[in-house]
Amino acid sequence: MRPPAVLRRSPLAWSAAAMTASLAVLALIGPPVWGAAADRVDPSAVLQGPSAHHPFGTDGLGRDLLARVLTAARPSLLLALAAVLLGAGAGVLLGAGSAVLGRRGRRLTAGLVTLLLAFPALLVAMFLAVVLGAGSTGAVLALAAAGAPGFARLAQTLAAAVSGTDHLAAARVLGLRRGRLLCRHVLPHIAEPLLLSATTAAGTSLVALSGLSFLGLGVQPPGYDWGLLLSQGLDRIYADPLPALAPGLAVLYAALAFQLLGEVLAGSAARRGPAPRVPAPPPAPSGPAQDGLVLQVEDLSVELPTPHGPIRPVRGVSLTVRPGEAVGLVGESGAGKSLTALAVADLLPYGARVSRRTLRLRGADLAAMAPKERDRHLATGLAMVFQNPASALNPALRIGTQLTEAVRAHRGASRAQAAAQAAEALRRVALPPALMRSRPHQLSGGQRQRVMIAAALMTRPGLIIADEPTTALDVTVQRQIIGLLTGIRRETSTAVLFVSHDIALVGGACDRVLVMYAGAVVEELPAGRLADGTRHPYTRALVGSVPDLAADRGRPLPVIEGAPPDPLAPAPGCPFEPRCPRRRARCAEQEPPLADVDAGHRVACWHPVPVAAIPGQVTAS
Repeated sequence: MRPPAVLRRSPLAWSAAAMTASLAVLALIGPPVWGAAADRVDPSAVLQGPSAHHPFGTDGLGRDLLARVLTAARPSLLLALAAVLLGAGAGVLLGAGSAVLGRRGRRLTAGLVTLLLAFPALLVAMFLAVVLGAGSTGAVLALAAAGAPGFARLAQTLAAAVSGTDHLAAARVLGLRRGRLLCRHVLPHIAEPLLLSATTAAGTSLVALSGLSFLGLGVQPPGYDWGLLLSQGLDRIYADPLPALAPGLAVLYAALAFQLLGEVLAGSAARRGPAPRVPAPPPAPSGPAQDGLVLQVEDLSVELPTPHGPIRPVRGVSLTVRPGEAVGLVGESGAGKSLTALAVADLLPYGARVSRRTLRLRGADLAAMAPKERDRHLATGLAMVFQNPASALNPALRIGTQLTEAVRAHRGASRAQAAAQAAEALRRVALPPALMRSRPHQLSGGQRQRVMIAAALMTRPGLIIADEPTTALDVTVQRQIIGLLTGIRRETSTAVLFVSHDIALVGGACDRVLVMYAGAVVEELPAGRLADGTRHPYTRALVGSVPDLAADRGRPLPVIEGAPPDPLAPAPGCPFEPRCPRRRARCAEQEPPLADVDAGHRVACWHPVPVAAIPGQVTAS
């Protein structure tokens, strides 16, 4: 059997492995082999120097110091590791927990960690050792408390990178409890650097523990560790230096072994590169949807903080979705489409502020619910399909685990029942149930997106929000995904809120289209009227920019001249006015309201385009 590659390439790795193995063997066999000699009192050999019979000499009771140094390996190492494990456990829970807490919890956690880091760790350990009382237990607890803030800051920094990922957002949509989010969706992604840090911290903890024992605050007689042996040998260092040097060299050897092990593991991780990335009772059924609506949103606005002041990327959006209906949200990048969808799912980034007059999902007023009740209602009534399935799926978990956790948490299903439902959901999206044993990196992009749709179906939601679900896929797979969503909503009456920048794709996949510009809805119309019934100049320009196979290839593709308005400096009037070919003086002074121009057709424009003036045709890609 060949040794690992890291050992074959690095003599330093061999040294670290050999030193660590020697410490483990010494801690294991030390007390059984040398324990009796270490405790044997010999009044005739008191305070003897090094000799053939006693290579390191003897102590004040005639006990052999070599045997005591070898036997002390076990308590020294175990107490140091216990302090590291306790400190790392407390620190990681404190720091990584911020990724699953609310805004107030994150602020309090960050402030607490910063406050704890303001005090030197060694002084904190000495102070707590005095307060808790001299002894091994007090020393271990003191070192754990002193080391926890460092682990908390590291875990907090690492967890901050995970907290913004799509797969954690998807897990939040499922309404999983915070403990499950932390253990399954945060800790597996930050475990490696934390383990490396804990390895190197073990050496520091050993030195600190030996220091406390040397000062009389650690292990107490008749017990002993390397620090206490060093303290006892210090009185005779000038006459016989070996009784003091031997335990000191043991501390140095062990600390160096842990440091080298941490360096080797860190180097190995850097060469390897990043890794591919009791059930709750079922929720009470909501009341009947008001007016037969699955989703009702009125006057939704989102405010985001920036270094230059707050901005409002979503302004006064109102929309409704009926059972089995597909409604498209379309517009340029930055129009506010995705933020609108995230606001409905309660997944806005930290610091965002939401205001709305009405937000009802399956007939239930979300604003009137308690936080836990709202999370459970969102988890069972709504599902998200994100743009990039590779980041939306947790790379640390198998597909089967990710499909079943929501139904087990919210529907009270057993493991077997959840697995059977997951297999059926995979069949519905034309995937074999055998994929439940796979991990996300083993699937193609189209398969991952199908898995996301299968996960959305597990809780039988009333609404699926598909946020750019086909952007990262080729045209053939796009058609398959669109056809899959269409078939699902026809079979199950599940509504779909389809977010996209591709107006041709939306026109072929949806029943109704809402066009957004600068954070507001500027036109709402049936999808069948996109080809010849658009009235807003912006919608008209979007339709005109769709490539047509019959177009003259010698002419450049049509584009919308100009740029969207600066959200930091909103101007009065219509936001599209600087780019609009039909602008008048009134357009720069007053923003038009979204008004009815026909049955099921609303436009926010003072001078809408006449229907007869709209040529062209839009085709689904």
